[in-house]
Amino acid sequence: MTTIGIIGAGHIGSQVARKAVQLGYDVVISNSRGPETLADLVAELGPRARAATPAEAAAAGDFAVVSVPFRNYRDIPVEPLAGKVVIDTNNYYWERDGRFPALDKGEATTTGLLQEHLPASKVAKGFNHIMAKHITADGTPAGTANRRALATASDYAEASGLVTKLYDEFGFDTVNIGPLSESWRAERARPAYVVRQNAAELAENLAKAPRTI
Repeated sequence: MTTIGIIGAGHIGSQVARKAVQLGYDVVISNSRGPETLADLVAELGPRARAATPAEAAAAGDFAVVSVPFRNYRDIPVEPLAGKVVIDTNNYYWERDGRFPALDKGEATTTGLLQEHLPASKVAKGFNHIMAKHITADGTPAGTANRRALATASDYAEASGLVTKLYDEFGFDTVNIGPLSESWRAERARPAYVVRQNAAELAENLAKAPRTI
């Protein structure tokens, strides 16, 4: 059975974990405060889930989901994620994260910076422009009329392909933005951000997004 290592057990990370265990995945979930603080969540998730440190979750996962505040992206363990697909849910909130001039100027992307931090991993954008509660509530079977769509981006086809597969299992269509250099199109305060949209609407919103905000 496939194991997902989840680094960050906040709103997005915990909702991904809930849906994943419903689908039959095993989950190893972590946060910055220690496994013992996740006892209630793991009890809720059931026998397919266990708590661990970030390094342990990274090592245990066949692939990983990173869902920590962007300011902490450099704390993500590097070596245990080498060779693995890493799904990045991050958005840049300068009010929380502090200023990153390269992001403010449109010279970098949040997920691109994580890829630089994880040079031996295959990083993809995912689950960053949907409200956490909708991850478990809005999915519908493939072929459903007006099915909600989510975006991904990666420099690796294997990584964006895995996100596409996971989205479909979670109940969403996919719009592939392309390389990480374009991943800003689905980020905060842009037309595609936390809006319910089908694939055609998402593609339109991504296309009209401004580079800087």
